[in-house]
Amino acid sequence: MTRPGVAGSGSAYWLAVCGLLGLLTSGADAPARTEAIAAALRCQRHRGPDESGTWHDDDVVLGFNRLSIIDVAGSHQPLHWDPSGGHTGGGDPREWRYTIAFNGEVYNYLELRAELAELGAEFATEGDTEAVVAAYHHWGPEAVSRLRGMFAFAIWDSEQRTLFVARDPFGIKPLFLSTGPTGVAFASEKKSLLELAPQLGIDSSDELDPAALQHYLILQYVPEPETLHRAIGRVESGTYVTVRPGETPVATRYFHPQFISLPSHAPASPQAEAIVHAEITEVIRDSVAKHMRADVTVGAFLSGGIDSTAIAALAKEHNPDLITFTTGFEREGYSEVDVAAESAAAIGVKHVVRTVKPDEMMEALPLITWYLDDPVADPALVPLWFIAREARQHVKVVLSGEGADELFGGYTIYREPLSLAPFEKVPGALRPLLGRASRRLPEGMRGKDLLRRGSLDLEERYYGNARIFRDDQLHSILRQYDPRVSHTDVTAAHYAESEKWDPVARMQHVDLFTWLRGDILVKADKMTMANSLELRVPFLDPEVFRVASALPLSQKITGGSNGTTKYALRGALASIVPAHVLNRRKLGFPVPIRHWLRDEMYSWARDIIRDSGAGHLVDLPAVQAMLDAHREGPVDHSRRIWTLLVFLIWYGVFVERRIRVDVPEPTYPVQI
Repeated sequence: MTRPGVAGSGSAYWLAVCGLLGLLTSGADAPARTEAIAAALRCQRHRGPDESGTWHDDDVVLGFNRLSIIDVAGSHQPLHWDPSGGHTGGGDPREWRYTIAFNGEVYNYLELRAELAELGAEFATEGDTEAVVAAYHHWGPEAVSRLRGMFAFAIWDSEQRTLFVARDPFGIKPLFLSTGPTGVAFASEKKSLLELAPQLGIDSSDELDPAALQHYLILQYVPEPETLHRAIGRVESGTYVTVRPGETPVATRYFHPQFISLPSHAPASPQAEAIVHAEITEVIRDSVAKHMRADVTVGAFLSGGIDSTAIAALAKEHNPDLITFTTGFEREGYSEVDVAAESAAAIGVKHVVRTVKPDEMMEALPLITWYLDDPVADPALVPLWFIAREARQHVKVVLSGEGADELFGGYTIYREPLSLAPFEKVPGALRPLLGRASRRLPEGMRGKDLLRRGSLDLEERYYGNARIFRDDQLHSILRQYDPRVSHTDVTAAHYAESEKWDPVARMQHVDLFTWLRGDILVKADKMTMANSLELRVPFLDPEVFRVASALPLSQKITGGSNGTTKYALRGALASIVPAHVLNRRKLGFPVPIRHWLRDEMYSWARDIIRDSGAGHLVDLPAVQAMLDAHREGPVDHSRRIWTLLVFLIWYGVFVERRIRVDVPEPTYPVQI
C-alpha cells in the first residue's frame, strides 16, 4: 500500500488491530526520525496489521497500524483533511491542514457527519475518522465531549503547528506519552516508546519508578498516569493534551464524572421504578445498536452474569447469527461455562467454549505479560487472552459487559457502608482502639478484617476492588519500602471531588479512576488487541453514564440479608435476560490460583522466584516463604503471590531481558 506523502508497509499485508505512534520533534528534524517510527510500529503490529503507514512533515511523524472495521476499503491512515475540500488523498502534503492518526471507534459518527455537513464540512470517506478531525476543526478541543465511543487519537494542525492528542472519557483505549530533550512521543503501547527512547534523548533501560512499584503491589496494577518506567507516563482517561514544537505538553481534563448523590433508602413507587427501568432499557438498547455498527462480523463475550448476557441478548436483535464466547476451568466453582451455555441457548445464539488448563496458563504468561506493557496481576486476564484468541478465529469485533458494575452499583463491596454503619456511631476518638484490637486477633480469624475496616474512615479503607498488600505488609517484601507512598496518593484527589456525596457514590467515583481504568479496561484492551480482536463496551457510553449517574442509592444497593446490587439495572433487564441469571452473582472468569499454587503451579512459581534478578527490589526469600506458607495452608496468600510473580516475570521480560518471548505474527481469517 502506497499513497502520496505516505510511506507504506511494502508488500506485507497484515490482519490485526489499531495502534498509533507519533513523534513531535523539537528540532524540525522529523524526516530523519521516520525510519525509527516505522521500526517501533512493528512491536504493536498485533493492534493493526490490516495496513501500516507513516507520514511526516518537518515537525511531526505519525505512524499507524490499522484493523479495518468501518469503511474497510477507505479511511486509510494517517488521514489528511482540509476544511476547504475534505480528504484530499493526494497532492502536496503542505496543502493539507490536518493529519490524524485515530485508534478506536466513534459510534455516533453518522450523526456527527450529518451535523458537520450542515456546517459545510465535506467528506471523501464513509468512516468515522474524518468526522473526528472535522469536529475538531469546527468545535476545537470541545469536540471530544461530543464523541460517543472509545478512542485515542492525535491531530496535527499544520497551520497552527499544534499537536492535539486525546483519550476517551473512561479510558477504554490506551495512550502513553513520553517527553525528552528532542521531542514528545505518544503511542498506543508503551513498548513502542521504549524502542523510541534513544530518539527522545532519554534512557529508560532501568529507570523504574519505586513509587509506581509500591502502588502496583497495593492495587495489582499501576495507576494512571504512572507506569513502571519513570520516563513514560499515560494520558489519563477523559483528558486531552496540546503541545507545539519545543514546548511542554499541557494536559486538560474534559470529562468530570459526577454521581448525583441521593442517599435516601426509601423505596420508590412502582410507577416511578417503571419509568426508571424504561429509561435504562432504552439507553442501553440504543448504545448496543450503535456499538453494533461495523462492516465486519460482531460477536459477544458471555459469562454467567447479567451484564454480558444482556449485551448478547440485545446484540442478537441486530445480528440473528450472533456468536458468543466463554471460557472456564475444569474445576468446580471456578467456571461459568454451564450457566453461559444455558444463557446462550435461552437467547438463541451459537456458543463457543474454551477451557483453559494450568499448564497453558504457565506457558502463556510471559507472552501475555509482554502484551500488557506494565504488569497487571488480575488472574482473569489469562483466560480472557485464551478466549479472545478463540474468538478471533470467528469474528473481528466482540461486545462485552465491562462498566456495568461501576455505573450501576454492582460490586458487593458497595454494600460495605451499610454493614459498617454501626461503627459510625462510635466516637471518633475511640475508633482507633478498634483497629488496635483487630491487630491482636489471629490472622484469618472471622471478624478481624471487619473490625479493622470499621475503625477506618472511607477514604482510608477503600481504594478499589483489588486490595493486595496493605501498607503494613509491604515493608517485609519491598527492599525500598517508602512509608510515605500509599493508596491515598492515588485516591485523595478523587475523594476530594466527591466530598459531599453518599459513600457508595464516592466508592463508584474512585473506581472510575482506579479499578476500572487501571485493571478492567487494561486487561480488556490488551488481551483482545493481543489477538487482533476489537472489544467494545456498550455500558461505557456517555449516554448510559448520564442515566446511571442519576440513580439514587436505593436504586443501586439494597440492604438487609436479602440485599442486592444493581437493583435498578436488574429491574430494567428483567424482560431481556433469562430468569436464571437475573439475580445471580457474577463470577466473571474466576481462576483457581489458590489451589494451583499449592499443587500444579508450585514448582513453576518456585523457579520464577529462584531465577529472578529483582532481588534488589523484592525480598525473594520472603516471597518463597510466603509461597511455602500458602502451600502448607490454611492461610491463603494466593493473590499476593500472584501479584509478585507477575512482576517478577515482567522484570525478566522488560528489564533483565532474560525471559524471551516468541511473539507470533498476527495471522487470522479474513472476516467479512
